[in-house]
Amino acid sequence: MVIAQLKRAMAYACVLLSGLMLAQAAFAVDLAGVKIDETAKVGNQDLKLNGAGIRYKVIFKVYTAALYLADKKTTVPDVLAAPGPRRIELVMLRDVSSEDFSRAFMTGIQNNVDKADKSKIINQLLKFGELFASIPELKKGDVLTTDWIPGVGTQIHFNGKPVSETLPDQVFYNALLKIWLGDKPADSKLKTLLLGQPA
Repeated sequence: MVIAQLKRAMAYACVLLSGLMLAQAAFAVDLAGVKIDETAKVGNQDLKLNGAGIRYKVIFKVYTAALYLADKKTTVPDVLAAPGPRRIELVMLRDVSSEDFSRAFMTGIQNNVDKADKSKIINQLLKFGELFASIPELKKGDVLTTDWIPGVGTQIHFNGKPVSETLPDQVFYNALLKIWLGDKPADSKLKTLLLGQPA
C-alpha cells in the first residue's frame, strides 16, 4: 500500500513538473509583466526569438520589443540580410497617442535610412503613416506586430487585426527594423538586446 501511494505521488510530481516545463517553454522571458513567446509563426514558418527588451524614454518604459527570425543573428547586417520571414512585435507598457507614436517611427526612419532607400519607399512610408490615423491611441497592453513574408511583403497587425494593406518592398521592412537596429537606434540598450546580446 505504501509503495502504491509512493507511485501515485511520483506520478503526480511528474505531471506537475511536466506542466511547469510546458508553461516555461511557452514564453522565454517576462518583461515588465509582458510574457515574450519563445517562438512565433509567420507565413507558416516557426520563428525563434532572437532577442527582446524594453524601450525606455528617459526613465519611462514605453513598450517591449521582440525580434523573431528563422535563425539567431547577432549583427545588424546579418539580420537585414536574413532569408525567410521576420517579425518585430511591440507590446505597449503605457498609453501613447498615435501622433506621438507615428512621429517617433518616422524620426527613427529619418535618422537611420539613407536618401536613396527613402526615395524607393516613399509611397509605402506614406501608407505606413496613414495607418496611425486609424488608431487614435495606443493603450497599455496593445500589441503591434510587423511581419515580413518573402514573396508577399510587410503585414502590420494591431491587436491581431490588419491595419494596413500589404507593403511589398523589403527595403521598407528593413527601414522599419533600422528604427531599433540602425546607427542611431531608438534605444541603444534595446538594440543590443534585440541582437541577442547582454546589455
